[in-house]
Amino acid sequence: MKKRLTVHHLGDQRYVGFNETGQQLLIDNSDVKVGVSPMEALLGAVATCTAYDIVEIMKKRKTPLSTYRIEIEGDRAEEHPKRYTHIIVRHIAGGAGVTRDALEKAAHLSHEKYCSAAASVNAEITLQVELVETA
Repeated sequence: MKKRLTVHHLGDQRYVGFNETGQQLLIDNSDVKVGVSPMEALLGAVATCTAYDIVEIMKKRKTPLSTYRIEIEGDRAEEHPKRYTHIIVRHIAGGAGVTRDALEKAAHLSHEKYCSAAASVNAEITLQVELVETA
């Protein structure tokens, strides 16, 4: 299966990409930013890819998440190419019946089997899970 994105230069270091159905992605590395940088977009891709998996896994296990966020940070190499060498993905979630163990299993399943964005990145990825109380 192929995915396509057409990217147009808007001037300076600002670009807009369009997928085949017309949705857009603004990438901006200019001095006055109105979008995310390419490397921030890469972190966002890893975070949202795994988030999609985890939400679906927990829903299928009849313990849907009522609160969920991902905090992601990456350490970059000092020399070119300044790729991510280490990424920490912190899953912070909660919901009725959600256990830390179930959340950890879902996170590991996503990162080890399903998340194609994480599998495409040449970096060590560390997972962290935090269970939060919900009202």
